[in-house]
Amino acid sequence: MDTHVVTNQAPPLADYNVFSADRALVEGVSREAPSAAHDELIELGTIAGHPDVISLGFDANEHPPELHTHDRYGNRIDEVRFHPSWHVLMATAAGRGLHGAPWSDERAHPHVRRAAKFYVWSQVEAGHGCPISMTYAAVPALRANAALAQSWEPKLAALAYDPRLLPIEQKQSAICGMAMTEKQGGSDVRANQTRAVRTERDGEYLLRGHKWFCSAPMSDAFLVLAQADRGLSCFFVPRVLPDATRNPFAIQRLKDKLGNRSNASAEIEFDGTLAWLVGDEGRGVQTIVEMVNQTRLDCVIGSAALLRQALSQAIHHTTYRRAFGAALRDHVLMQNVLADLALESEAATALFLRLARTVDDAPSNPTAAALKRIGTAIGKYYVCKRAAAASAEALECLGGNGYVEESMLPRLYREAPLNSIWEGSGNINALDVLRVLQKQPEAVEALRLELAPALEDRRMREAVHALDRDLGALDELEWRARALVERMAILWQGSLLLQHAPNYVSDGFIESRVAGNWGHTLGTLPIKTALRGIVDRAAPRETPAPNDALYAVER
Repeated sequence: MDTHVVTNQAPPLADYNVFSADRALVEGVSREAPSAAHDELIELGTIAGHPDVISLGFDANEHPPELHTHDRYGNRIDEVRFHPSWHVLMATAAGRGLHGAPWSDERAHPHVRRAAKFYVWSQVEAGHGCPISMTYAAVPALRANAALAQSWEPKLAALAYDPRLLPIEQKQSAICGMAMTEKQGGSDVRANQTRAVRTERDGEYLLRGHKWFCSAPMSDAFLVLAQADRGLSCFFVPRVLPDATRNPFAIQRLKDKLGNRSNASAEIEFDGTLAWLVGDEGRGVQTIVEMVNQTRLDCVIGSAALLRQALSQAIHHTTYRRAFGAALRDHVLMQNVLADLALESEAATALFLRLARTVDDAPSNPTAAALKRIGTAIGKYYVCKRAAAASAEALECLGGNGYVEESMLPRLYREAPLNSIWEGSGNINALDVLRVLQKQPEAVEALRLELAPALEDRRMREAVHALDRDLGALDELEWRARALVERMAILWQGSLLLQHAPNYVSDGFIESRVAGNWGHTLGTLPIKTALRGIVDRAAPRETPAPNDALYAVER
């Protein structure tokens, strides 16, 4: 019918290279991993931009996992079944080494390369990133038990994916999850009530208790916290025992979550569940903290990926959609919104790549190790919070089109709060930064070194000196924790952009976020900001790079 002729609609954002079209990412990888070839990232970027692969993300969320507690005969099986799209996404992620592979990768900068790949692939679908991330993070914690690490680490790093629940000896690959929180404690894991009782075998325990949140319950094994004789301890729990019997692991229900719907999160029950001690008894938090820190890094990466995909969708739509006689992207007020989103995205990208570099450098560089300790919590606090505001603004750029599920923006919007909550919400990470400030002065000095190159800029210099003064005032420090951590994150991002981004990008960021010429919402960048240059640089197509000199800003 003539009335159904469709005009003035943007085509789907597809058939593009998610890596190559992201200038900030390409430049950042070249900077933080200078000797790394881009071939694997270009290949993954091509896959991530293919329309059939983009559809996998929709399918995995439209057909969420289903819990099957019993078989037809009444036997307890405790299985979660996924849509086939989930398994394709998992296989691609594991096959490209996004899980435990970097820990045994002897090539240069394995964690930077892995972070960039995780960022690219997370733009297809975020939910399956949860078990991939936990598998990545489990390896350094598992090394506290040499025997377990010897048996399991090669499987956790294998470039393959096998969803079957089998004894580890019968599998070429494995996925590892985590179960820490309980009903009465939440983030206060020391309040856990799950009990661990020694058996007659050395290092072997039986667990009994209820875990309020267990992500990816179909993983092959889990790191778990439980109370032993000497206090809270870390344990390794396989789903299937060496004799091929199922370890008692009752999945009581799946969580009905705001977002992250493709991923199964469950309440589970232990009752005589066989487990092996990891690390020393009574030092469970200290043992598992490395896993927590690595998953926090992935929270930063995942939020940066969400920011980037939301920005890409917004720029793409406004490029093709016309209103009031011009493309939306050509209206200066829309440019202000898009440029503000682009600044958030590029700053988040620069920060997560810098954090990933500290993981590569930490084993041989004490300064990098100290920066990793404080920086991960800073990035986790701030970048994850910005994703929620940015995804809402990007959705609004599409108007009513953005509010419908087919646009992807509702999925991104529902996903946005997750990374800010998982592995400690905002207050937990802010308090973690305070603990580092008080107990690890070397971490503060490492952060100062990161900010030092930016002191030539008057605006940055004044802000850094003000931060130093406030850090020296220890009274009511907890009261000011969130404000201090926010300023640390913004100044660190400003320093990175000042060193590595075009002048018009760093100026737009510093003038708004540091100098304070900014409103309370996105799209309030000040006069003289190079709006078009910032948007052109961030556009999700492999278009020629903008002429940086054309947009240079002098203040």
